Amino acid sequence: MITCTSISGGQSSAYIAKNYPSDYYVFALVCIEDKKCTPKDKKLVQMVSDRIGKQFIATAEDDIILHTLLDLEQFIGKKIDWVAGETFDQVIKTGGGVLPSPIRRYCTASMKIDPIFDWWKQKINEPVKMQIGFRAGEERRVNNHLDKCNKEGLLEHKHIIGKHPNGNNKWTTTPWQIPTFPMVENRVYRDEVVEFWKDKPVRFAKRNNCVGCFHRNPLLLRTMFDEFPNKMEWFASKEKNRKYKNDIFKPQTGMTYEQISKHKLQHSLNFDDFEDCDSGHCGL
Repeated sequence: MITCTSISGGQSSAYIAKNYPSDYYVFALVCIEDKKCTPKDKKLVQMVSDRIGKQFIATAEDDIILHTLLDLEQFIGKKIDWVAGETFDQVIKTGGGVLPSPIRRYCTASMKIDPIFDWWKQKINEPVKMQIGFRAGEERRVNNHLDKCNKEGLLEHKHIIGKHPNGNNKWTTTPWQIPTFPMVENRVYRDEVVEFWKDKPVRFAKRNNCVGCFHRNPLLLRTMFDEFPNKMEWFASKEKNRKYKNDIFKPQTGMTYEQISKHKLQHSLNFDDFEDCDSGHCGL
């Protein structure tokens, strides 16, 4: 069976890419259309555009992740396929203007899983082993992931294949991957991963994934406004222009991102990224 490695841009999935052989390596980039967030390095912008096959404006992730993928490709000596589906702006419009949240986490499906599935269908189109960067000690995340598999151990993907005569979408479900977790199977813990990358020529963001991800706790989101003001303002602007009054990224807190941005920080923060995320495609 063909083996693929899903790369998020974090140290764990990069560790798998380096240490566990794979037939294909794939990375899904979350793009936004805000030119205030465009990297200043025009050469970098062109390189990313070439890799995703369309004009790149900006990403909702830390720009360092772009360097991570370019560095990693050189370090492992293998081609990494970059994919990018609809922009975050387009995804929100397609969703009827309803913002994603922990209750409606469609952003991961639309901008990570769907583009990777489309890539798989075009390039492979048969079930694969998908290597995912969960580490030893993250068995809960593994079990949550495996619970989504069918009786044959395959993850299935629901996707549109056309239209019904009445104009409604025609859907089908396709089995496409067996998720595998090499670092869990080989008892590779976080400390070992961090130690491995200390002297390697690959740059990593302090925190990967979207800078304004709603899985981040409010205190960390507040620091993001200092580190990535333009990108966090993009997130805040989506709430300001929201279609429904109670539609915000973090409904469980009742706070908008604009409100979070006005909090004063009194302590230096040092903690992990997310409150909870088990997608396997967005990094931790």
